[in-house]
Amino acid sequence: MVCASVCVGALCVPLSSSKASDRLPAEPEFSGTLTKRVNGKHYRAQVFAKGAWLRLEYTYAIRTERGFAAIEIIRPDVAEIWYVLPQRKELLVTPFTEDILPTRPELVGETERTVVGDDEIVGRAARLFDVRTERHGRLERFYEWVDAETGIVLKLVSQDRDWSFEYERVRMSPQPSMYFEEPPGYRKRLSTANQRRAE
Repeated sequence: MVCASVCVGALCVPLSSSKASDRLPAEPEFSGTLTKRVNGKHYRAQVFAKGAWLRLEYTYAIRTERGFAAIEIIRPDVAEIWYVLPQRKELLVTPFTEDILPTRPELVGETERTVVGDDEIVGRAARLFDVRTERHGRLERFYEWVDAETGIVLKLVSQDRDWSFEYERVRMSPQPSMYFEEPPGYRKRLSTANQRRAE
């Protein structure tokens, strides 16, 4: 079972009100440094994004059922998450769930969204939202900072538990497709652990 993972807010559309615009711009490509806090523990990763694809390169490798992995590739288009295990030349494959990667500002189970106001984060203009969700009978509230120009979720903080993530730096730039592909010579191995990830 994977012991730690970064749940990242990702690629989305600019918001001019409490609802997303119907005009969808091309999804931005960017890189950035991301930190996540879960129950007092901090995780840090360099993130590369190309559309809905993400590559996370962890500062400290995370433990998986097959050993340690420093690279995680998230591919919603094939509903898979790959952990790169270089010592074994394997990709550990786990199923993608929306719990792990909100790909738009609208969160899973969202029931209400209120504009709090304009703000600035990591040197970028952002709009701050108060978002309410309900999932499996559990209510949760979040503060969500959405980049005013690109729609990237720059920061997401739970108001009800010790969970948050935020970018420290974001650089808008094209990302090579090879970052998000299977490394040559690697074989896929399906996870045999519980199909739910920790956190």
